[in-house]
Amino acid sequence: MVQLSAWLDAENIGQPRRRITDSPHKSAGCSSVAPSMPGPVGKEEENEHVSNFKQGLKAAGSRLQASVQKYIVKNYFYYYLFRFSAALGQEVFYITFLPFTHWNIDPYLSRRLVIIWVLVMYIGQMAKDILKWPRPFSPPVVKLEKRVIAEYGMPSTHAMAATTISFTLLISTMDRYQYPFVLGLLMAVVFSTLVCLSRVYTGMHTVLDVLGGILVTAVLIVLTYPAWTLIDRLDSASPLFPVCVIVVPFFLCYNYPVSDCYSPTRADTTTILAAGAGVTLGFWINHFFQLVSAPAESLPVIQNIPPLTTDMVVLGLTKFVVGIVLILLVRQLVQNLSLQVLYSWFRVVTRNKEARRRLEIEVPYKFVTYTSVGICATTFVPMLHRFLGLL
Repeated sequence: MVQLSAWLDAENIGQPRRRITDSPHKSAGCSSVAPSMPGPVGKEEENEHVSNFKQGLKAAGSRLQASVQKYIVKNYFYYYLFRFSAALGQEVFYITFLPFTHWNIDPYLSRRLVIIWVLVMYIGQMAKDILKWPRPFSPPVVKLEKRVIAEYGMPSTHAMAATTISFTLLISTMDRYQYPFVLGLLMAVVFSTLVCLSRVYTGMHTVLDVLGGILVTAVLIVLTYPAWTLIDRLDSASPLFPVCVIVVPFFLCYNYPVSDCYSPTRADTTTILAAGAGVTLGFWINHFFQLVSAPAESLPVIQNIPPLTTDMVVLGLTKFVVGIVLILLVRQLVQNLSLQVLYSWFRVVTRNKEARRRLEIEVPYKFVTYTSVGICATTFVPMLHRFLGLL
């Protein structure tokens, strides 16, 4: 028993803690092999050893879980501020802010935002699985977001997305609308800073990850800026353009870099590229079939931003609610339908969540779903707004 206790202390309690600290991705996203049992013993002793072994594992797991997952919030202002800021870099923000910009502010801006955002995010997501730099070790940090804990850390795609959206919006509006440039710059900096700090606060990234994301984004914006005017003419491209819009992103998703173990990076990348393909295709459909008026490339400078009135707020919220409801319905319908088709094609048990992670199922169903969402947001929702008299 003395030897068994010593073995448990050395191998079963200390070693898993070191494994989780040194290789967080294997503990979070991959299945690991349990430590081997001690050498052969008698039947009664073996049962006793097994019982003690399981108790040791349970105790070690409880200690590790307490040290990794449980935490005490000492400042609720910072806690809620940075949890909210972290949400500004997640799907819930993209699926609300970008459509809101399209329906209520300016389709011209939303088109630029989506395409630049897709380009930057694809490079950032791919860089993670190529560099394979781990996230901060836990302990000592506490990771507050469990969904993406298996992803790698460098660069921070939250930082890249926040920097891309805020500064693309600033650059695209400063010559289109008249407002104090310093105020716009301040808002872009504050928005980006809050999202970047939230990644450190939540324990998901190091400062180097965040700075790397900002630097990569800055370089990409500078390099792509001369081609931004081409984005404004994509909707007038040839009839073969939709084929490229669908085939190229799908090819990139299907040939995404292979990770050591499963993480949501490939699924998120597919979602982003599919949404961008859907939005681009939607603008092309609008232009080709003349369903809605095309976004104006140039506007007379607006001297004064009109004050928000009750009628404007009510109209904007109504358009937003109608659009979001339709988007969510389309998303759910297409997702269920595509999964049923793929499950039947590959003979997979329905509602098998593990099967969703297979390459031949995950990429097609995500791509079809969010391409449909992008087309719906740019084509069908404006048509519905016009039908309801909201335009």
